[in-house]
Amino acid sequence: MNDAKHVIARRAAAEIRDGEVINLGIGLPTLVANYVPPDLDVIIQSENGAIGVGPDPAPHCSDPSYANAGGQPITLIPGGSCFDSAASFGMIRSGRVDATFLGTLQVDGQGNIASYEIPGKLVAGMGGAMDLLVGARTVYILTEHCSKDGKPKLVGHCTLPITGAAEADAILTERALFRRSSGGELVLEEVARGFSLDDIAECTEMAYVVSPAVKIGAY
Repeated sequence: MNDAKHVIARRAAAEIRDGEVINLGIGLPTLVANYVPPDLDVIIQSENGAIGVGPDPAPHCSDPSYANAGGQPITLIPGGSCFDSAASFGMIRSGRVDATFLGTLQVDGQGNIASYEIPGKLVAGMGGAMDLLVGARTVYILTEHCSKDGKPKLVGHCTLPITGAAEADAILTERALFRRSSGGELVLEEVARGFSLDDIAECTEMAYVVSPAVKIGAY
């Protein structure tokens, strides 16, 4: 797992508030469980039917009966439990999830998210992402700033099929944190160590504004 993903996960964990029920999507977002501050009372939900998810199990200590939505082994904290998908999605659709942390293929300045399909390629599908985007109270998009071929993933307009329209409340990469304002625009609030405002402008296609109080070297 590369360092960029851990930088994102560590900063994302700092967004979690005491008493919240949160959902961690497949892939990068699952790393957030390893960085939840120990003094917080947080309940982590997995869309395939688990609540009370803990940190990754120690090597060779996983139980094949317990896995997250991506099939990766998980631990359960005391009081955690497993249940069927109907109960899990009932929890999501009824607004009982305070925040969800999801990956994406593209996200744009309107908060549109494209996360489930690349035309011409066989992919698993959207899973529970559509339900989480509209059911969770706050949506965090966690993604590396650019794809493996160097193209920005924060685009002017999503060109891939949309999973959810105008649902992103915050976008967090290894380079920057953008948060949606009450007026609907995405605001650059933080720049990670080793990057400048010019660096972010060069690798970001989506429209955004820079906060007057932007923090440079924030994480």
